[in-house]
Amino acid sequence: MSFIDLVSVIVWDYMWGMPLVLAILGTGFYLTLRTGFFQFRGFGVAMRHAWNSILGRGEERSRTGILSSAEAMSMALGTTIGVGNIGGVATAIATGGPGAVFWMWLAALVGMIIKMGEITLAVHYRSRDAGGETYGGPNYYMHKGIGVEQGRKGLFHFLSGLFAFGFCTAYFINIQTYTVSEAVGNTFQIPMTTVGIVYTLLLYVMISGGFRTMGRIASKLVPFMCLFYIAAGLFILVRNAPALPAAVALIFQSAFTGSAAFGGFLGATVTQAIKVGLSRSVFSNEAGWGSAPMIHATAQVDHPVRQGLMGIFEVFVDTFVVCSITCLVIVSSGQWSSGLDGATLTLAAFEQGIGRFGRVILALAVFIFGLTTSSGVYAQIEVVVRYLVGESPLKRGILSFYKWTYPLPSLALVYIAVWFGYPGTLIWVFSDASTALPIFANILALLFLTPRFLALLKDYKARYLGEGVVDPTFRVFYEEEVPEVRDERPGSAPEGEGCTDLS
Repeated sequence: MSFIDLVSVIVWDYMWGMPLVLAILGTGFYLTLRTGFFQFRGFGVAMRHAWNSILGRGEERSRTGILSSAEAMSMALGTTIGVGNIGGVATAIATGGPGAVFWMWLAALVGMIIKMGEITLAVHYRSRDAGGETYGGPNYYMHKGIGVEQGRKGLFHFLSGLFAFGFCTAYFINIQTYTVSEAVGNTFQIPMTTVGIVYTLLLYVMISGGFRTMGRIASKLVPFMCLFYIAAGLFILVRNAPALPAAVALIFQSAFTGSAAFGGFLGATVTQAIKVGLSRSVFSNEAGWGSAPMIHATAQVDHPVRQGLMGIFEVFVDTFVVCSITCLVIVSSGQWSSGLDGATLTLAAFEQGIGRFGRVILALAVFIFGLTTSSGVYAQIEVVVRYLVGESPLKRGILSFYKWTYPLPSLALVYIAVWFGYPGTLIWVFSDASTALPIFANILALLFLTPRFLALLKDYKARYLGEGVVDPTFRVFYEEEVPEVRDERPGSAPEGEGCTDLS
């Protein structure tokens, strides 16, 4: 058995085996039922809240936090909408067949409520450091929610340790630099190592200013790059309109029958399509990974659920808009069976759709996507590092070391891949391995903390949607942050959120 085959077996048969697949889908369906299908019934509320935040409507109701609600969402969205939507989706189709797309969509349907739940808990259980800045995420809600409130210290230590270990492997295995180098290098005939060096230098500029700088840059870049990519993709789909019905039919058919070998495609089973589709969905929209909550926990909001609504918006835009465009462009173009994979496959599909110009546009988009994604991952790992070091005297030195070394392992990965001639699919397998452990730990934590999430959702509906009676003794935040209790029923909501009846 070759090295590549061995790694693939370990990842897909064990780390991403059916237990993890069932855990993700099962948790999603469980939360969907317990919340009364809130990701669907409250979809309009989430969309309006996100849109108004992007436009700057409504006041920030809490000065506790680092970023505004919109900046936190833009930074998190910039992390989710990145190379996973371009290179990751292409790899899913190249290894799992078109049927993997269906399982991506299914995972996203339940992923909306999963991401809403983890963001809500992260904001609720967040902590303030000595400087008054807020940080939160899975380690924090595992500690306070499971370890302190529920008194399950052994479970907390196990889950928190597993999550921190698994998540910090992203420091060594980061796919962004490789994917950007592959896309730009192949498009402009530049050595991948050269592109990697330029990209790394710009990444240093992005992260040097900390959370606030990254948040401001993301709030400017993310909306533009999303619209830019969507417009280019829709143009190709309009041109490929006659092939779209067959492409959609192939996606649904392959989801339950597998994909036979065709052209340069080696074939895929139904099980392979499910595993690859789910893993790529989580890597793309980050629902259940526990990564986005670390950014959202810094938001200046008056209620955890208000920021949690951003999770529904993020998964919808990431998977059902951006990823779907990528998938349909690849499948309708027929390039999915060419034997290409990763960003190279997406580039080929765009080039077929609108010529050389399309390939250039996509390569530049990958470069920008990669920068916002890499800087977002930097912020997420920093939150875990801050949790691990606490207020240790070595805290400043450890954080400084992390900041200035963060881009180097991913640059080294480019050199290793080029030197040994590793294919893009193998690099993505390593990336999938780094997500399995934190997802497993975070999903279990969500199940144990579901009662707290439901209580917060009930309180939000009573305070701002006029559903039920407000309990004045209910603690909206674990550490005291007193929100203003306002009536946001129809006709009185400053952001228009209360205009949707969820009953």
